Amino acid sequence: MVQIGMSTSCAHSYPLEETFRLSADIGFDGIEVMVMHDPRTRSADALSTLAAEYSQPILSIHAPVLLATSFVFGLSAKSKLEKSAQLARSVGAPTVVVHPPFRWQGGYSKVFAEIVGEIADTYDVTIAVENMFGWNAGRAHLDAYAPTWNPGALPIDALTLDFSHAALNGSSGLDLAQDWGERLQHVHLCDGTLPDENPHLFDEHLAPGDGSQPIAGVLEQLSQTGFDGAVIAEVSTAKDRTRESKMQRLGRTLEFARSHQAPAVTPLPVAAREQLVLAKAS
Repeated sequence: MVQIGMSTSCAHSYPLEETFRLSADIGFDGIEVMVMHDPRTRSADALSTLAAEYSQPILSIHAPVLLATSFVFGLSAKSKLEKSAQLARSVGAPTVVVHPPFRWQGGYSKVFAEIVGEIADTYDVTIAVENMFGWNAGRAHLDAYAPTWNPGALPIDALTLDFSHAALNGSSGLDLAQDWGERLQHVHLCDGTLPDENPHLFDEHLAPGDGSQPIAGVLEQLSQTGFDGAVIAEVSTAKDRTRESKMQRLGRTLEFARSHQAPAVTPLPVAAREQLVLAKAS
């Protein structure tokens, strides 16, 4: 079955070891590590120790691409991605998630797709580029990412679908999934509302079902088509003041994901298969 993990960003205010413990207690299959200022998020030894202690394999590494992590892994965007791929290789994570470049990263944006392919080949990891969004303020609109917010328009082999980003952009995650086809290899499980329905400026990362994205349809479609990537909960728990309330929101997210997977098909016993063949022959 598809592995369902939890991003460390779901409990970013917690110490890293508590995030691993939380993921294990809820019952996730593994964890996605967002590289942040905490040096342990970029230490292969520290991450491998935590993964073993809490039986939470590291399913993916999220490269440091936020404005808040501008100085993490150096200043070079290419170096950040390469170091993230090195880290993924060292901890056994098959996937690295990265955002498209910001528009002001002009030189990098022109060679972004080429760099993604080169680093993926060099370190033998999947680099799944994530869909982003335009920024709106009243009637003003800023295309903050270049060459596009939609990595499906680029010559890139692997893509990450984030439903909350799709919502903020006024897009349908289902439309993106269908357009991307087999290139969709990683999912950030979250929800969001469309700005036209609920005016807002910031990314929501709601629990699935709390927004308006067609998440169930996408998960069911992926399950039926042999998707073998990971589905990673990336849900904000900032409003949850207690561990119990965080567990409740994230547990609901996990249950949503599992309930929309196709049930495993149990093979018939040998004797039953033989009887079925004989019945058809007669």
